[in-house]
Amino acid sequence: MSSGHKQVKRMTAFMRINHWTVAICMVAAVLTGLYIGHPYYQSFMADPAVTKYVMAWNRWIHFMSAIIFDVSSVVVAYLYFFSRFEKPYKKLIPSGGNIKEFLAVFINLLTLNRVKKFDSSHADSFNAVFFFIFHLMLVWMLLSGLQMYVHGLASGISSIGGWWPALLHFATDWTVSVCGGSLMDVRICHHYSMYAIIAWVMFHVYYQIWRTIFWKEGDIAIVIGGSKFVRDEKR
Repeated sequence: MSSGHKQVKRMTAFMRINHWTVAICMVAAVLTGLYIGHPYYQSFMADPAVTKYVMAWNRWIHFMSAIIFDVSSVVVAYLYFFSRFEKPYKKLIPSGGNIKEFLAVFINLLTLNRVKKFDSSHADSFNAVFFFIFHLMLVWMLLSGLQMYVHGLASGISSIGGWWPALLHFATDWTVSVCGGSLMDVRICHHYSMYAIIAWVMFHVYYQIWRTIFWKEGDIAIVIGGSKFVRDEKR
């Protein structure tokens, strides 16, 4: 450890595993989702006996990735309030201190670290809001995706009974009206929402690298080792 710095725990082992699981599933969901919308490599498969299963496998991987996303979102929602390590919901409360910290971090980003008037050793309100937006987008992708899924159950029944399609229709039919009135509108909204999530990920990666370079506290290593190093003001 560098002289004059102290090690600060920022992510538990479970949080890191969850982070990389989501990252892997996101890559899988994007690649398979793009293929479902426009098959971009099936023509390279020479054997017709193989090509007819390519779409089915892409749909299966996309669906499994979405399920893992959903489970992760439920776990994260639980930890927002009941985690013994930290409770992120406290940073989302629009209190005077949180608003002041949010603006301080945002100004620090805009001014390339020329104004840093906040404690960077803990999770700040700017990142809390940023990740909250990410999870809202995941919820939207879940609901719009399930609307397209239940539309394929035209008979109104499933292998586990009619209650499942009925529940999905109840939970997701509103997305049709919000998107424009047709299932194709839902598909288009789902597709463009993917690009919004990709843009979020690009900024997330950029911001972590930015923090590592400007703050010199090893922020990018948090998702690997779980810790960062901050200047020890007591020394």
